[in-house]
Amino acid sequence: MDSSQKWYLVNAEGQIVGRLATRIATLLRGKHKPEFAPHLDIGDHVVVVNAEKVRFTGDKWDTKIYHRHTGYPGGLRSDDAAKVRREHPERLLLMAVSGMLPKNKLRKRMLGRLKVYAGPSHPHRAQEPQSISW
Repeated sequence: MDSSQKWYLVNAEGQIVGRLATRIATLLRGKHKPEFAPHLDIGDHVVVVNAEKVRFTGDKWDTKIYHRHTGYPGGLRSDDAAKVRREHPERLLLMAVSGMLPKNKLRKRMLGRLKVYAGPSHPHRAQEPQSISW
């Protein structure tokens, strides 16, 4: 870990998924730093709490469809956003941020620095993340 990497704590309660995801993606890429370069991995760690309390605009809870594949033939599974929030609330934000990161070899490393938790507690107290509110 680079010594210039910081830890940020984001409370997702009441936040709109897409707008929150763009801000998180900016922190993960390091675009907020003056030494940013697209080929360097200089982003920060982001801890997101209360992911189950995010919101969508409009009627996206019923109309937005998430697809995933099990890896087996005929294994395409489709769920609406409401079902994904019920079963895996942290997956909503993880997929939104993943789609906003560059599709290259750095993407996996950037997503590794994103920690998303459904409830208000997290196990990263020792890193002393500084709270960000938007």
